[in-house]
Amino acid sequence: MNVLFIVVDDLRPVLGCYGDKLVKSPNIDQLASQSIVFSNAYAQQAVCAPSRVSFLTGRRPDTTRLYDFYSYWRVHAGNYTTMPQYFKENGYVTLSVGKVFHPGVSSNYSDDYPYSWSIPPFHPSAEKYENDKTCRGKDGKLYANLVCPVDVTEMPGGTLPDIQSTKEAIRLLNVMKTNKQKFFLAVGYHKPHIPLRYPQEFLKLYPLENITLAPDPWVPEKLPSVAYNPWTDIRQRDDVEALNVSFPYGPLPDDFQRQVRQSYYAAVSYLDMQVGLLLNALDDVGLSNSTIVVFTADHGWSLGEHGEWAKYSNFDVATRVPLMFYVPGMTTSSVSQRERVFPYLDPFSHILRKVPEGRSEKVVELVSLFSTLAELAGLQVPPMCPETSFHIALCTEGASIVRYFNASEEKSGCDDTSRCFNNETVAFSQYPRPADTPQWNSDKPKLKDIRIMGYSMRTVDYRYTVWVQFNPNNFSANFEDVHAGELYMVETDPNQDYNIYSNTSHG
Repeated sequence: MNVLFIVVDDLRPVLGCYGDKLVKSPNIDQLASQSIVFSNAYAQQAVCAPSRVSFLTGRRPDTTRLYDFYSYWRVHAGNYTTMPQYFKENGYVTLSVGKVFHPGVSSNYSDDYPYSWSIPPFHPSAEKYENDKTCRGKDGKLYANLVCPVDVTEMPGGTLPDIQSTKEAIRLLNVMKTNKQKFFLAVGYHKPHIPLRYPQEFLKLYPLENITLAPDPWVPEKLPSVAYNPWTDIRQRDDVEALNVSFPYGPLPDDFQRQVRQSYYAAVSYLDMQVGLLLNALDDVGLSNSTIVVFTADHGWSLGEHGEWAKYSNFDVATRVPLMFYVPGMTTSSVSQRERVFPYLDPFSHILRKVPEGRSEKVVELVSLFSTLAELAGLQVPPMCPETSFHIALCTEGASIVRYFNASEEKSGCDDTSRCFNNETVAFSQYPRPADTPQWNSDKPKLKDIRIMGYSMRTVDYRYTVWVQFNPNNFSANFEDVHAGELYMVETDPNQDYNIYSNTSHG
């Protein structure tokens, strides 16, 4: 089968198919209704480059040795085979559109071409204006704002990056159909990454009076200061800077919090439209019955929870992602060539509340994507990596999760190859910090400045995190030197507001 791999930047599971009552995401919900949807899927680090390199190589950040943006794993850690490279080596044409690898040093300034891709990756020409002053303020002047609804016709080139990426992806689907080539097409969407810049008509979907604040917009009393992320990149946007919020804990004004949340939702609906057009094109070329579709994000995003914004933490809001797999004949009954699986649904007129057919509550990790997709495509599943694998080109640190696709199989928890405790699946995430208290570089410390690493383990029942001393020169964590700890019981504290790490009863 072909593979269409859709990866979104900074998308937490605010989607109808994940039970969100406010968001309008009919196209993604329609995909979910034909897919197996994982309710508890987690990224390995809540920042773009490390997360993407992790799931595209199938290795954890401690093995890619990338916690920032400034090294290329093939040189810096080991010459690891990537997921698209493996498909390419197995006869697939591999194609990259938009933001798949993080651009820059971390993918060798080439999105890892020619190793991973058959042709040079496509980047939308409008991408370079992403942080320019394109947001019109109340005074009519242009700003580089966080909240940025725009008139698309006024934008440089009269377009936006995600619109360009959709068009290119559709063009490539038509080429593949004509050439009858089996393909692995990765499409990376920018929104809802900041700035929250999207066509202004999407604001109509979310009247401000319907927007609530986060359920817990305060900094939790027992949150260790090392765990807090001070959302520095948001403070640097013109509209936020004008608010003069004190660093690091000063809250954003309530009315502005609502505007940010409103714009995040609007950006998600704009994304949904792009996904809808792309999937509709898959129908148009008659390939919906022979293409696996994966939909996920590189990590989540805080919308005021714990007084935090952006990602950069080990909380569920930052690490939990949507994850769904559409596999023709497996997650849905076989479809004939002419039957439409993904007719385009207009977010402005469709209220779709389709419930996913298949849903798994198993705790899973993005590092499992490589082996899972290999298995679904009928390729040989790469072997599990040994304890240290810097010298091994092809292996993965995440076991395939295909065994959870059938709900009736849910009971058989674990085999020896997956990381399990008492037959329970777990997800590991981690986040580096330069110091015990919030600094200007706490969100994105460079490797040389990392002094503490927060290792976090999520099970169905709890999230447990320890912040330990870390040496960036030899990439070693010292678990004897614990700076702080966190323990949240999910059932009684779903938002992770009450840290009971120091309670003697949980010794």
